[in-house]
Amino acid sequence: MRELDTTFLRRCIDTLERALEELGRSAPEDIAYDIYRAACVKEFELVLEQGGKLLRKRLAAFFASNRQADRLVFKDLFRHAARHGLVRVEAAERWLLYRDNRNRTAHDYGKDFAEATLRLLPGFIVDARALADAIEEAGDG
Repeated sequence: MRELDTTFLRRCIDTLERALEELGRSAPEDIAYDIYRAACVKEFELVLEQGGKLLRKRLAAFFASNRQADRLVFKDLFRHAARHGLVRVEAAERWLLYRDNRNRTAHDYGKDFAEATLRLLPGFIVDARALADAIEEAGDG
């Protein structure tokens, strides 16, 4: 199985974690708070997309053709990942919730969307690192 490059995914996760740390050091009335909040939201979106793309590539090995894996929607990627032991069922369920958060608020870039997303981030970062590890480990076999 070919090795997948998770460098960009991991960089996005690191950026997200750093932005969240800086957000925690910023006062809500400070412009830096708005900047770091926006960075958190954007990196959340990037990690979702990159994680899904890499998982799709990893799952291709479980299908008769790459085209079958290419047709999977985001949520089905994580259902198949759990089915094949790449992620735990509980983690897959959280990824579905992360995607729901993104889909529900896709057109709402206001404060409420950002604050709802911020509450998810500590667990999301842990799950994103675990996903990157799983994608890499799957390449070893």
